[in-house]
Amino acid sequence: MTDLTPFPITKKWPAQDPSVLQLYSFPTPNGVKVSIALEEMSIPYEAHKVTLSDADVKSPEFLSLNPNNKIPAIVDPNGPDGTTVGLFESGAILIYLAEKSGKFIGATATEKAQTLQWLMFQMGGLGPMLGQLGFFYKFAGSEWEDKRPQDRYINEAKRLLGVLERELAGKDWITGNYSIADMAIAPWLRALDFYGAKDVLGWDDHKNLVAYLDRFTARPAVQTGLVTPPRD
Repeated sequence: MTDLTPFPITKKWPAQDPSVLQLYSFPTPNGVKVSIALEEMSIPYEAHKVTLSDADVKSPEFLSLNPNNKIPAIVDPNGPDGTTVGLFESGAILIYLAEKSGKFIGATATEKAQTLQWLMFQMGGLGPMLGQLGFFYKFAGSEWEDKRPQDRYINEAKRLLGVLERELAGKDWITGNYSIADMAIAPWLRALDFYGAKDVLGWDDHKNLVAYLDRFTARPAVQTGLVTPPRD
């Protein structure tokens, strides 16, 4: 039987089946990237709900796996060379899972490079900028009298949507083939509805993006991954 006791996180979130990958997450744009990937890749896993409260993400057990106190994180008892692997950072986890499964990262070195290029676009640009947009447009920052920060992130979000809109012209997916880059990008586009920011960003004018997100959310694995683990 697989022994996960070297990972203190399993004390707070015990594994029912320690022989399968353990996912510690919550259905945020970053969180669902990994559950969607696991569903798409048909990798057996067990999901544990880690809320965004300090009691969870700043608990000693969670910090033992991710010192940066952010979801998602994983423990894979079936890692390389027979080892058990603990990982955090959604982009790193997506790359790990794609290489583990041999899926959704590109069939050639060139395709892999292009996939990683767009994954990094999401990790370094789209995600952080839309996250700031949410803070300044929907959450606490929206109450600030100085609207320059809000305007800055609205304009940057518009620019990034324009980049994606142009790139998707004539393509179903960001590199042509469905990949972990799409699993990273599309959940953040869905967040615009939650932020109530679609109108201010002119979302409906981005016809390629609208169709892209519809294709993405229609996938059965995506529909399951978006609610795993459930909020309630």
